[in-house]
Amino acid sequence: MVKRFVSGFLAAALVLGSLSGCSVSTDTGGGAGSSGATTETTSGSVTATGKEEQITWMFWDDLNATEDLVSKGYKQVIDRFNEQYKGKYYCNVVTTNLEEYPTKLNALVTSGNTPDVFICNPGPNLTQYVESGAAADLTDILKNQESQWYGNFTDGIFERITYDGKIMAIPTNFAAACVFYNTDIFKKAGVEVPKTYDELLAACKKIKEAGYTPISCSAGTAWCLSMIAGYLCDREGGPDNLVDVNAGKIEWTSKTFVDAATKLKELSQYFQDTAAGDSNDQATANFYNGDAAMLVQGSWAIAQINGNNPEFEDKCGVFQFPAIEGGSDPNRMIVKTDNLVMSSTTKHKEAALALMKMFTDDTAQKYTAEVAGKIPVTKVSIDYDKAPKQFAYINDILKNVTGTLGFYNESLASVEAGDTFDAAMVDVFLGNAEPQQALQKVQDFYNKNVWKK
Repeated sequence: MVKRFVSGFLAAALVLGSLSGCSVSTDTGGGAGSSGATTETTSGSVTATGKEEQITWMFWDDLNATEDLVSKGYKQVIDRFNEQYKGKYYCNVVTTNLEEYPTKLNALVTSGNTPDVFICNPGPNLTQYVESGAAADLTDILKNQESQWYGNFTDGIFERITYDGKIMAIPTNFAAACVFYNTDIFKKAGVEVPKTYDELLAACKKIKEAGYTPISCSAGTAWCLSMIAGYLCDREGGPDNLVDVNAGKIEWTSKTFVDAATKLKELSQYFQDTAAGDSNDQATANFYNGDAAMLVQGSWAIAQINGNNPEFEDKCGVFQFPAIEGGSDPNRMIVKTDNLVMSSTTKHKEAALALMKMFTDDTAQKYTAEVAGKIPVTKVSIDYDKAPKQFAYINDILKNVTGTLGFYNESLASVEAGDTFDAAMVDVFLGNAEPQQALQKVQDFYNKNVWKK
């Protein structure tokens, strides 16, 4: 039942998201990103003999140090690949931390050293590799050479990674953004799951009075703050906000965006005291260590939460981001896929393809759901009783979803437009600018770079 639902949801929701101009990109979500430097590592007990055809895969987490369950699953894939193809192929892993990943990947691409395969989010980030010619067109491989593999993917899963009919990446998993909450703290504070923004504020007030931090959020990693801002923008004005602002039909300083930014500032009084400097990892740790009652994150956080504190799973609930009374549809959800891109200049196409196929085989996809708690992208049979408890909670939420959007900052006209939005929301949070003033900076960027005639 659940598998059929997820398949149907993806087919509809991903299409809706793509029609809304929604996408996710840049340094958003997916791994713990524990290493600050770019490193090349081997994985597992198999070492290269020098006779193998060697390829590189670039990822945003240190596979040898991570506690993130998604990353651990990826490490298992690399280990299996090097074992299965011993003497024929060998994969070296290039890693960096999450926040520095786009910059360091771009440097490799620019210098002509593009990894054979690299992970990428959909949206403007993938678009830049497509438009620059760095990403290989996989359409013929999927539809003609590997049609059985292609047919095993969930319907609709390629919508956001297809350009002019050309499939430019391979998805590895699917995630949705929700509010994770500590059921013990909620009980001690005497609060119920909030369904509206006003109820959320009231719950935060009671939680703070009970001696707990209501919400853990990272403004040091701007996309975390921007995700909350994006939900507020969408709850205020719905999909028309995104479509119209990108088309120049409404201004960034219009009431709908100002109201959303004002609510972000209002809500931020309930963040932890260190939110301005905390990273994504630190903010997530505040939650799974029991210091904060709520965390707004994607379902990829399940792997990080349960990987670092397995006992926390029993008291980790999930609810959808609340509605704004008098606002737009409250049943829209932020979603994304992790994706693999093959370099257009790779000299090891067959080896790279073999690696990409292993990331989506039944073993890897069962692990994705049953251990890591993310939604698989293939029609693999899943034992949902083995999956993390939060996985079932998210599936229940998905049953009511009417549409999707990407991370708001990365659903905009370009990566630079998203960065400008991020900076504006951080300014609002820090009190460096009033909502109207901060949004004027986004307006100025659009006037100069997007709406210019």
